[in-house]
Amino acid sequence: MMRQAGYGVVTAILIASTAWGQVNQEMIDRVAAGEISEARASWWGFDPEDSTEALQAAIDSGAPKLIVENMGEPWVVRPITLASNQEIVFEDGCEVLAKRGEFHAIGASLFRAPRVENLTLRGEGATFRMWREDYANPELYEKAEWRHCLNLGGCSNVQVLGLTLTESGGDGIYIGSGCRDVTIRGVTCDANYRQGISVISAENLLIEDCVLSNTRGTPPEAGIDFEPNRETDRLVNVVLRNCLTTGNATSGYVVAIPQLNAGSEPVSIRFEGCRSIDDGVMAAWTTMTGTLEGTPQGRIEFVGCTFEGCRYAGLTLSAAAARDMLRLTDCQVLDCAQETPLVSPIMFASRLGADAPAGGALLENVIVRDALSRPPIGYDNPAGVPLRDVRGTVIIERDGERTPVELTAEQLTEWMPASTVTEIPRVSLEGLALEPHAAAEPVAPDEARWPVIRGAANYALYAEAGDAVSFVVDYMQVGKYRGEPMPVTVTSAAGEQVCEVTAPFQEQTTVAFTAPETGLYHVTFNPGTNRCRLTDASNPMAVVIGDHPLKLILSAGRLAFWVPPGTEIFGVRVAGQGAGEAIKATLIDPGGEVFGSVDNQFSMHQFEVRGEKASAGGEWTLALEAPSNTTWEDHSVELRGVPPLLAPAGAPLLIPAGR
Repeated sequence: MMRQAGYGVVTAILIASTAWGQVNQEMIDRVAAGEISEARASWWGFDPEDSTEALQAAIDSGAPKLIVENMGEPWVVRPITLASNQEIVFEDGCEVLAKRGEFHAIGASLFRAPRVENLTLRGEGATFRMWREDYANPELYEKAEWRHCLNLGGCSNVQVLGLTLTESGGDGIYIGSGCRDVTIRGVTCDANYRQGISVISAENLLIEDCVLSNTRGTPPEAGIDFEPNRETDRLVNVVLRNCLTTGNATSGYVVAIPQLNAGSEPVSIRFEGCRSIDDGVMAAWTTMTGTLEGTPQGRIEFVGCTFEGCRYAGLTLSAAAARDMLRLTDCQVLDCAQETPLVSPIMFASRLGADAPAGGALLENVIVRDALSRPPIGYDNPAGVPLRDVRGTVIIERDGERTPVELTAEQLTEWMPASTVTEIPRVSLEGLALEPHAAAEPVAPDEARWPVIRGAANYALYAEAGDAVSFVVDYMQVGKYRGEPMPVTVTSAAGEQVCEVTAPFQEQTTVAFTAPETGLYHVTFNPGTNRCRLTDASNPMAVVIGDHPLKLILSAGRLAFWVPPGTEIFGVRVAGQGAGEAIKATLIDPGGEVFGSVDNQFSMHQFEVRGEKASAGGEWTLALEAPSNTTWEDHSVELRGVPPLLAPAGAPLLIPAGR
């Protein structure tokens, strides 16, 4: 009986196969009646020009198992929606190809699984392919980064096995909010536009024996990126095992969780036996806010992993020390950052806005192979916070010899002076009366060289009642970023709007008004990812540095600031942005003598002034220049212990009244 039943199924399949591309209504009816548990997609038809309706109907049939055959030509489709309680097997050599000229919706994915459960996609030797080059062409498509090969949202009990997902306009696989119990095994995600795999939220996720390669198009351009969108997303019981990332434009493995906070579910991510070989910038990195309130509890582990051949550090680690989140065991960091000697193979990093010490890492039996004579561990510290609770042992391999080094506090201080920076408080401008003060060597308004600010800009302006106030805002582009018309707003000290002007992108705009009263005014504008420079100010003005360092870009020049007499200690902080973007800075005292200078500085450096030099007060100058031996673009400045106000050298200063 069993043999006869099996023979009947095989005969039906053979009969169906004789009518290539034709609908087999008899078999479709038997699937609908529940007589057949294993169906073939070609029963619903096949059209080499467009098989969307056929494949969608086959999926919607409810067949517990669906075979998508290798028809000798691709299944060309528009977006397909997957269903629950189904196993789909894509035969060896089968290709599902996005229909060219479709997928114009910015979120149009090749396969989409909304709130699907009990789904298996199996396809050893099968391929999902899209048209990345088309989606990247602004003449053909609206720019977007969400045209994924496979989009899982709110799914549970899903397996993706053996498939190759390539050339998407977003990610090979996107795992959205609410996903749990997902296994991805033996999968290759190659040449995708944004990520090989993005994970927004997942509980009980296993990614095993996968290759994530050649991602290129739009940031982050990583092999895999764990990046929650909101504090309620979860990264719980996540394991990556025996995976390879290679050839990705930026990174292999990214854990970017600044959207999580102390109230989020604790994080548990474990990388076992994973490798990054020749990824473009960093092999692996973690980042979070750097504040205790903005950092979740949990653990991120790398066990038996190898990070080899990237241009920057093999590992860049950022976490709040008090959380003690990071573990590296039996890992290797091999031949990384060979052309960037200012960078160490392992880098810790603070994040702008961090207010808690960074660190919290245990390194056990970590081998660092490095031909360059430099510390195996460094610290990029734009936030100016100490590095704490980094412990364990690294093994330095150089010229064929291995030297174990214990990570004591003394050793870390020797390798990373920035890890013990003096914490000097910021000075608040709240309630502080300001008045104009003539520069030591005045220049004409059109000769004052204002800094080029990237992102939000805030200025203080002083005017007498009836003054005809004016200044020019130069709204400039960065790279290929687009810009929108930008409001420039002037408010009084009482918060009343005095003037608002809209500045067109990539133009110079004059802002002019008559001051209604004597006193301070506040000027604000925000070019987003682009940049602005203020020029030709008729009245005393100053850049206000807020709670974070002032972000500058390609901003050479001399900036003046005021040190009130009697100051006990103050600090001037300068930083580049990573190894590829550094700064040269010189601090000059009121007498014109150089207090200190740094060059090719990518990490935060603090000029620390105390004693008679500080207490004498007066007008100090910070000179910024391009670094002598590396790339110059983004950099930052911060003042600690003195009023956070900067003006071009030669322009009037704003200083505390009566000082």
